[in-house]
Amino acid sequence: MRYEIRVSGVLQETTRREGFPEMESRVVPDHTVLYGDVVDEAHLFGLLNRCQALGLRVTELHRLPE
Repeated sequence: MRYEIRVSGVLQETTRREGFPEMESRVVPDHTVLYGDVVDEAHLFGLLNRCQALGLRVTELHRLPE
């Protein structure tokens, strides 16, 4: 399954690389978009927990078409 997680604000490259090594990312105006393969529900919740631990505000989350 592929997912996209949009968070408010622009994350530094180091935070994107170290905080979410399995995800690709891109910066759009005032947001950072993380996207990539999520192996199961536990992995998805782990990603959301990392967002919370880093103080990020998730503004959008959705599954991408295969």
